[in-house]
Amino acid sequence: MSFLAPRLGIDLGTTTTLVFVPKYGVVLNEPSVVAVSAHDRKILAIGADAKDMIGKTPESIIAYRPMKDGVIADYRVTEAMLRYYIKKSLGPWNLFKPDVIVSVPAGVTSTERRAVVEAALKAGARNAYVIKEPILAAIGAGIPIHEPRGHMIADIGGGTIDVAVISLGGIVASTSVKCAGNRLDQAIADYIKKTYNLAIGDKTAEEIKITVGSAVPVEEELSMAIKGRDLLSGLPRTTTVSTNEIVRALSKELREMIKAVRTVLQDTPPELAADIIDKGIIMTGGTSQLRHLPELVFRRTGVPAMLADEAAFCVAKGTGIALDHLETYKKTMTTKRR
Repeated sequence: MSFLAPRLGIDLGTTTTLVFVPKYGVVLNEPSVVAVSAHDRKILAIGADAKDMIGKTPESIIAYRPMKDGVIADYRVTEAMLRYYIKKSLGPWNLFKPDVIVSVPAGVTSTERRAVVEAALKAGARNAYVIKEPILAAIGAGIPIHEPRGHMIADIGGGTIDVAVISLGGIVASTSVKCAGNRLDQAIADYIKKTYNLAIGDKTAEEIKITVGSAVPVEEELSMAIKGRDLLSGLPRTTTVSTNEIVRALSKELREMIKAVRTVLQDTPPELAADIIDKGIIMTGGTSQLRHLPELVFRRTGVPAMLADEAAFCVAKGTGIALDHLETYKKTMTTKRR
C-alpha cells in the first residue's frame, strides 16, 4: 500500500451509496440510481440527480438501480456509477489511484464478490478489497469483534437484511435475506392500492414509511396526507393514512426479517448464545431506524435489541476503520491487486 495513494471506503448499497474517507468521514451520501437514455444506453445522470427522475421520466429515459438486493445487477452501469463516486469523493486534483474497500452482503457468492472487485478496479481503484457487511457494520458500531465473545449484528438496508454472529473477528453464523427497506416500500404501495384504490409512487411510499411507519401498533398514532392517482377515475386524489394501518401493511415483510434473526439465533453455538443474551442484538442500517423495530425484535425473540449510533452510517464508518487497520482485517477480505 502506497502512502501517497488515497483510501476510500465504499458502502455500495441497493438504495444508497456512501463513501468514507479517513480523517474526513462520510464525504458522499447519494442514491444508487442511474438515469440512462433508452435508445443508445448513454448515461445521463447519476445519484441524487437521477433519483429525482424516478417515476417522472419520458419514455426515452430510464431511471433505475444497477444494484439489486445488494449485488450488481447491471455491471456496466455500476462501474460508471462507481467511477463517478470515486472521482467526486477524491476531487479533480487527485493524481493517484485510490485503495478501495467495498462492502458486500454476507450471503454473496464468490462470483458476485469478484464482480464487485472487478467493477471497483475498472472504475479506477488501484487495489480493491471486499469485506462482508455485518463485519463492517459491527466495526462501525464500535463492537470489539476480535474478542472471543459472541456479538450479534442485524444490518438492515434497502435490499437485504444481513444478520450475523461474530466472534474472534470472523462470522460464526449468518444469513442474508432479500427482504428490507425496498420491500417495505412496496408493501405500503400495495396496501394503499388495495385499501384506497390509490396508486402511489416509490418515493411517496418511502415518505409514508419514514413519516408515520412503525413496527408495532402505537396508542398515539401519527397521520399523513398522501396524494396519488385514483385507480377508478384516473384522476389525482388525496387521502390520509395513520400509523397502525402502516403497521398492518408491513407485518408480513417484518415477519420475514424477524425470521432471519431467529434463524441465526438457532444456528448459534450455546456459548455464544449466552453472550448474545447478555449483550443483546445491535441493529444497524437505514431500515433499522423504523420506529419500534428493536422492540419488535425483542418481543419475537426474547433477546434485547438496540439501535447503534448513526445506524445508517455504521458500514461506511466500518470501512474507514478497516482502511486504517488493513493488516488486522486482511483475513476477512477478498483482495485483488492491479
